Amino acid sequence: MAKKNVSKIRPWCPFCGMDVGRPSDAAQRKMVEFPVGRCECGAVYTCDATGHNIGSAMVECMVFACNDDWDLAWELVPDDDYLTGRVENYDVITHQICPKRNLDGRLVRGVLYFIRLHKEVAEIAERFAKKQELDKQGAEAEATTKKGSAVIPEVEPVRDPKRKKRRTNKAKVKELVEAGDIDELLDLSFDDIRTLRFMQRLLYEPEPAKRYKTAWLIGQVCARLSTREPAPVADMLHRLFESCSDSASMPWGMVEAIGAIIAARPDIYGAFTRHLLNFMGDTNTQQAAIWGLSEIALTRPDLIRKTPFYSTFHFLEHDTPEVRGMMARMLGRIKANEASFQIMALQDDQSEITVYESGEPVKTTVAALAVEAVQQINEK
Repeated sequence: MAKKNVSKIRPWCPFCGMDVGRPSDAAQRKMVEFPVGRCECGAVYTCDATGHNIGSAMVECMVFACNDDWDLAWELVPDDDYLTGRVENYDVITHQICPKRNLDGRLVRGVLYFIRLHKEVAEIAERFAKKQELDKQGAEAEATTKKGSAVIPEVEPVRDPKRKKRRTNKAKVKELVEAGDIDELLDLSFDDIRTLRFMQRLLYEPEPAKRYKTAWLIGQVCARLSTREPAPVADMLHRLFESCSDSASMPWGMVEAIGAIIAARPDIYGAFTRHLLNFMGDTNTQQAAIWGLSEIALTRPDLIRKTPFYSTFHFLEHDTPEVRGMMARMLGRIKANEASFQIMALQDDQSEITVYESGEPVKTTVAALAVEAVQQINEK
């Protein structure tokens, strides 16, 4: 018998790390089918409750990911067109993971099988789905509709499996970070995933300019790494959140790195955006949280608008000029017309501040940021 006091472990997406919902029957029923679901990052999954029909579940998942386009599904090539992942020991009855594979004397053998299509293939599948819904005359015009304006990086080429993988160390990673060598950091991450951990350690830096630069580099490396291996990036996000919630440690650079990663791949990790608001109440993390939200707002303002951002308007009257200025910048980027009058009141605030663009410090004033924000809000 399994112990009654074992805490529940909710199933998660192996690509973005977010909890996933219970699989359910697809809208279009088939004679042989498995329950399916979608993660907020775009991945889809099927459930094989017995663990004995994983092959059929894989096929079902692939066809579901391709919006029932069987021709497209059979043409796809693993790694080149899509990534796969699986979560085992899933109990479909209680919707939880049972590491001991036993729950109250009942064997648990369920498997959640995940597929995430690469950008180009996902766009093809989306166009196919839209063509099914539209009339023939308007299908091609309607199929080009885009979600958000974020620039999704191209899928990284597959590294030669016969290459001799390099082992990294703290000194090497520090040297590359100081040089801003994103390409070399990426290659090193593919060879030795500890590269991400060593980069995270460099965030413990009292000088703000170095922290923001490192955080931005982490975001750029993770963006490209996630096109092939999104799971390690999701793990890093969880470590960063855990470090921020640890009362015994100083969260230097952690919140900045979270914002940079989300901003670089909002299509996968955008669901984490709302959690940045939790750091707005702490004076140690306020500026970092606003900077992260501003970075996300630059490409995906809709993610900010899905949060209770109205609760942040009072920061426009904050005692710290950096907070006032960065709040105006963030609200301008999401075209927050609701706060336009409060932002206009800052147009005479000549307090000098430093903001960070692509990790580099930029001198400006609260007034300049307020004027720019008003212009963005009034743009049509």
